[in-house]
Amino acid sequence: MTQQPIQVIGGGLAGTEAAWQIAQAGVPVILHEMRPKRFSPAHHSENLAELVCSNSFGAMASDRAAGLLHAELRQLGSIVISKADEHAVPAGGALAVDRGQFGEDLTKTLANHPLIDFQRGEVTAIPEGIVVLASGPLTSPDLAADLQRFTGMEYLNFFDAASPIIAGDSINKDIAFMASRYDKGEAAYLNCPMNKEQYLQFREALCQAEQTELKDFERETAKFFEACLPIEEMAKRGEDTMRYGPLKPVGLSDPRTGERNYAVIQLRQEDKAGQLWNMVGFQTNLRWGEQKRVFQMIPGLETAEFVRLGVMHRNTFLNAPQLMLATLQFKERPTLLAAGQLIGTEGYTAASAGGWLAGTNAARLALGKEPLILPVTTMMGALFEFIRSAAPKHFQPMAPNFGIIPDLGVKIKSKPEKYGRYRDRSLADLATWKRENLPILIEDEK
Repeated sequence: MTQQPIQVIGGGLAGTEAAWQIAQAGVPVILHEMRPKRFSPAHHSENLAELVCSNSFGAMASDRAAGLLHAELRQLGSIVISKADEHAVPAGGALAVDRGQFGEDLTKTLANHPLIDFQRGEVTAIPEGIVVLASGPLTSPDLAADLQRFTGMEYLNFFDAASPIIAGDSINKDIAFMASRYDKGEAAYLNCPMNKEQYLQFREALCQAEQTELKDFERETAKFFEACLPIEEMAKRGEDTMRYGPLKPVGLSDPRTGERNYAVIQLRQEDKAGQLWNMVGFQTNLRWGEQKRVFQMIPGLETAEFVRLGVMHRNTFLNAPQLMLATLQFKERPTLLAAGQLIGTEGYTAASAGGWLAGTNAARLALGKEPLILPVTTMMGALFEFIRSAAPKHFQPMAPNFGIIPDLGVKIKSKPEKYGRYRDRSLADLATWKRENLPILIEDEK
């Protein structure tokens, strides 16, 4: 009997990972992506898994929350993390990628898989059969309306923003210096130093600059996601807020003076050639003309050429605790699964993790097997348990963090030691779980 293909809606990180895992399980899959026929307000390319806000997947070290999630996904054969490792660019202790090469490679890899039917075009209603919904926080209006009819609930929402990208040859390297914080790893960041007077003038300009006006319906529900707070909002919160955030000078010494500057703006490499640089932490909703005017006040960026200016957009997400199981199935329709920012996970790696679980469980449903739940002692398992069990009334997007993982049961004062113990338990428990549940993924470990 010919097996009905599973349909995956959305070619972001979650949808890309889900489609790959389904196909790798031997089940045919149709991957729907509406670009280039229709673009969201935040997307610029036709590639799968486009990284919209930043090119960084977060800290690499496995005793950090994001790094532990990377390590778990490597154990589980994630295509997204595999390609991220392959297209990594220098970023100190972070896993950052050449986003152009990363997206192009994933697009080509999935399009060439014999079990993946890659279809470009908008899906306006949830299909029948087994479906993975990975349409993201900018789901198109028609599909969003159908999803709202299905759930009977209003979307929740918050505002997210992306940082500008600058041409490397337009940065004044006589002022900006290469260094990594605390000299960890190779010097991978360009640092633009500020003295106190320059910082205060810059902050004042940010506070006074014109912002893009929100539409009436957006203004009524405006709420920023704290992890991606626009730089101008940060400036308005207090004189030193930016200096304790993205402009903190701690751990950076100017090689010309050996001293610590009052504030430092960091630029992270976007591509392998070093031709493009991202302004770290500079998400913004300033008008484009104002961005050029204010950001060119930064020492070293006086003649900066902005390849892409910052943008802000409204992200929507479901009240997952009311709707979903830890398997990422909808309670009211087990053949419908969802992953990514749509269900309230935050960050690239969390989206990929959701895609892995939703895709794996969709394939298992097609093969007549029981869906899987990950151990809550893993970062992946803890994240999806949080999505299932959080208080619906106050539900907000959640990024990977050690606060959601069950306690170790012993008191450990040292944070590095504590997080290392979390990591060791997580990876050991995941290895056991994988042997018991995914024999096809077990590799010969010698």
